[in-house]
Amino acid sequence: MATFFMFGKYTADAIKEISIDRTQQAVAEIRKLGGEMTAMHALLGEYDLLFCVSLPGVEDAIKASVALQKLTGISFSSCPAVTVEAFDQLMAK
Repeated sequence: MATFFMFGKYTADAIKEISIDRTQQAVAEIRKLGGEMTAMHALLGEYDLLFCVSLPGVEDAIKASVALQKLTGISFSSCPAVTVEAFDQLMAK
């Protein structure tokens, strides 16, 4: 499984629909793609949300980004991530 950080930005309409139910639906979308939502945070600044998800690969991250936007109206920018330990090992090769 690969780790992705998904940075979300609310639209005016998406803000009006904030709910626990929609959050649960977003988690279910990630599960449908064979993934797991490992953390969710609300942010201040350039982005409104940060989801940390584990997904099988990049293609699944693209599917998740589009599926979540369709479901919520929130646009997402997704970035692959590795731990610093894994990064150090990659750079040592």
